[in-house]
Amino acid sequence: MSVIAAALARHCPDGVPLGVAVSGGGDSLALLLALAEVGGRPLHAVTVDHGLRPEAAAEARFVAQVCARLGVSHDTLTWGGWQGRGNLQDAARQARYRLIADWARVRGIGHVALGHARDDQAETLLLRLARGSGVDGLSGMAPRRRMGGIAWLRPLLEIPRADLRVWLRDRGQDWIEDPSNDDPRFDRVRARAALAALAPLGVDPAGLAATAARLAEARAALEHYTVQAAGRIVCQDRGDLLLARAGLRDLPAEIARRLSLAALRWVASAPYGPRAEALTKALETLENAPRVTLHGCLITCEGDNLRIAREPAAVAETVAPPGTPWDGRWQVSGPGQGGETVRALGESGLAACPDWRAAGSPRQSLLASPAVWAGDRLVAAPLAGWPQGWRATPLPGFADWLVSH
Repeated sequence: MSVIAAALARHCPDGVPLGVAVSGGGDSLALLLALAEVGGRPLHAVTVDHGLRPEAAAEARFVAQVCARLGVSHDTLTWGGWQGRGNLQDAARQARYRLIADWARVRGIGHVALGHARDDQAETLLLRLARGSGVDGLSGMAPRRRMGGIAWLRPLLEIPRADLRVWLRDRGQDWIEDPSNDDPRFDRVRARAALAALAPLGVDPAGLAATAARLAEARAALEHYTVQAAGRIVCQDRGDLLLARAGLRDLPAEIARRLSLAALRWVASAPYGPRAEALTKALETLENAPRVTLHGCLITCEGDNLRIAREPAAVAETVAPPGTPWDGRWQVSGPGQGGETVRALGESGLAACPDWRAAGSPRQSLLASPAVWAGDRLVAAPLAGWPQGWRATPLPGFADWLVSH
């Protein structure tokens, strides 16, 4: 078994549909061909055309032709969201993940493989080192990460980019070189050049990737103890989390930070937490104030606990059909007649719930809770004592989410 085939066997599940993101570059094309060669699973390829270069459409057609030859289904997704402001590469990356996740969910695909190689891992570590990242950042990219309801797989992280090119040449397969890979305006290109300059000192992709792997082990240990701490001091109250203040203070600073960030991420249904400085400032503010907002959440001092709830303003415009996720973590179902939508309860909805106080949730929490509407008419408020046959369930619960993340 080749090194590439062994990597796929370790990281890619058999017998289930697998998506593979293919740009046409050497890394992702090697991943596509290797997956098609080993078989064992339904394979679906996807290419994202960001609309930023005139060659992109032709590159997507090139990938489609390769897929047709391999007998692999292929779709091209387009993005037109760049407004010419901010960090282009970061905006394109986020759009790419979002588009591919939506594509995968529609097709019933739970796993998507990405073609990141060992060189990408080394460049990522160098960039995060420059930003002053801690253990999480310096542990690099994980071979498996769950985000947006999709398991993102990086089975080639231990394989050098040059080896993937050799593997493609042996099979007579061309690939596309993206000219932006040589554009010094981009941080990753400068990181690549810095690695070349550092090589005489022994700082090379192999060594940096090994360092990232060791830090990933340290991160796993920290996450283990964070899960244990959550079991002792965190209580889920419907869509809110209650953190015992004394228990939080008694934790080692790093575990307390991780647990607080995880709680904020779960309540906000966010892929990332707030910056460490913002969290520190918010907790300091709570020493002298009853509440503070952070990361789309409302943190309130409530007796011996900190209550972390969704900030009403953060979900004021969030709308979803019943039976689909609302705000990323609520599933609302019931005896619909057609035409209903799920929106935040808000002030007008709460006023229509005569027994909301008996529900036992704080007023601010209920304002941000999911409710069923038919136009401007409130149909049901499952968490505010007016269910009318409807039910709202968090997806998933915090304990399960923390273990999986």
